[in-house]
Order: sequence, then C-alpha cells, then structure tokens
Amino acid sequence: MTLSAYIVGYFLDLWLGDPPHWPHPVRWMGNAISGMQRLIRRCCPGESMLYAGGGILWLTVVGGTWLIADLVLRLLSFNPWLQWLAEAWLTYTLLATRCLRDAAMAVYHALRADTLEESRRQLSYIVGRDTQHLSRPQIMRAVVETVAENSVDGVIAPLFWLFIGGVPLAMAYKAVNTLDSMVGYRTPKYRAIGYVSAKLDDLANWLPARLGWIVLALSAGALRLDGRRAWRIGWRDRYQHKSPNCAWSEATVAGALGVHLGGPNRYFNEWVEKPWIGEETREIDLEDITAAIRLMYLASAITLVLLCLLRIVAAHYLQLNL
Repeated sequence: MTLSAYIVGYFLDLWLGDPPHWPHPVRWMGNAISGMQRLIRRCCPGESMLYAGGGILWLTVVGGTWLIADLVLRLLSFNPWLQWLAEAWLTYTLLATRCLRDAAMAVYHALRADTLEESRRQLSYIVGRDTQHLSRPQIMRAVVETVAENSVDGVIAPLFWLFIGGVPLAMAYKAVNTLDSMVGYRTPKYRAIGYVSAKLDDLANWLPARLGWIVLALSAGALRLDGRRAWRIGWRDRYQHKSPNCAWSEATVAGALGVHLGGPNRYFNEWVEKPWIGEETREIDLEDITAAIRLMYLASAITLVLLCLLRIVAAHYLQLNL
C-alpha cells in the first residue's frame, strides 16, 4: 500500500504540478518560519544569541513538521484507504518536478519571444541572484543551473528520504530545505539566524547530491547527450561551489551539455566571485534549458525505479530472515 502511494504521488506531481491556490505544506512551513523568525529576532537582540535562536528555529520547524506528519498518519490508521490517500497526497506535495519544469519554461518562452525584461522577471522567481541586469546568455545559464541544482533539492532528495524513513522523514527534509532557502544565507542579516539551517541542509543533502551525480550521468547517456563527460565533469568539478553538494548536479549537467555554468554573479546587490563549472565546448543555447529539464525528468524516474527496487529487495530479505 505504502509503495503504491509513493508512486501515485510521484505521478500526481508530474500531472498537476503546484497550482498556486491549492493548500500546500511547504507554504504552511514558510508561514511558520516567517512568524518564528520575527519572534526570535525580537527575543534574541545580539548576534551570538541569534545563533542559538536559529537552532531553536530549526528544531521547532523540523521537529514540528515530523511530528505533525506522523500524527496525521497515525490518526488515519483506523482506515487504511484514508491513510493511503494521505501518504499519496503528502508525497505529491514533497516533489517539485513539474513545478521546476513550468518555472523554467516560463523563462524559456519569454526568451524565445525576445522579451528580455519578462525573462528577467520570470527568472527572479526561481533564483537568488539579482536578475535586473543579466544578459540573455546569463539568463539561460541561470535557468540551467537552477534546474540542475533543484533536481536534487526538489526531486531526488525528497524521494531518497521518503524511501529511507517514510512520509514523516521526507516532510522533515522538506522543512530542512525550506529553512535553508529562507534563512540559510551568508549575508549579514541571515548569517547568525540561518547558520544551523544552512549547515544541516548541507548534511541532509550529502547523500542525495552524490546519488544525483549518478542518476543525472546515467540520464545523459540515455538521452544521447555526452554521458562520459557528464561522469567526468561531475566528479572533477564536484567541489567547485561553496556548498559541498550543489556542484555535484550542476557539474554533471554542465558536462552533459558541454557548457559553462557557475561563475561570478551579483546577490543582494553584492558581487560574489564563484568558480566556473564545466568545459565550455560551445556557447550556451536556449535549447539547453529544455535539455536540462529532460535530464531532470529522466533522473527522477531512474531514482524512483532504483528506490522502489531497493525497497522490494529489502522487504523480501527481511521476510526471508524472520
């Protein structure tokens, strides 16, 4: 029952995406984080106290998310079908494959129509960098980077933790990731309160990022892109980023496409020097956006199949040894 709920949730995400007016746990998490952050800043006036406050914020949001998800499933356990529906729906809300595709394609269509201002506006919804002065190639590079990085954060990692510890653990991971996206910055405003969130997000994504390298490289070969270069560049440039995880997927996609990703950019009006990732065998092209989306889709499918097989084998092994 549980495994089928995960599979149904996966396909619901591909079909429905994230309609903006539907109830969604991540939006509830975001509201909780915003409210708690304001309260902690009032109660912790100094920077040293904000480090502790950031730890309390993390424990409250992540622990609360796990407890609520677990409680919901326990309360519905009197009816297996209601519990199954809850697992399928929560699995659907965990994943962002269709949402990432739609956001990337909004920028793609604006670029295709030669509306640079609209493409910058659409890009600003999905990246942290300043977009108002980006050129056309910089916009395309930013979209490909975002799809590559979020293939792990938004798809592979939630699936990984879902199969490791069920819906409650996967929901807790989603809370970890949402905290990092909201407060896990190195800017003066967030450096203290977001320190714990940033570090524990790195820890939560350590294994999924390396799994992402494997499944994205396999996808590159299956899609007749440069699979060998994807493996090589993914490994070579895996640490070309301040995060210990982000470059694994970005470098693999850069290798598959034969383009440069990364490089310096402006964040919150501050110029940030970042290393280049990949080998620039050609200039980045508009169709690299659609190629990155195809890589993400196939990598998500491979991840689902691998984890389902591992779950079935593990269950069979345990049954034999009981």
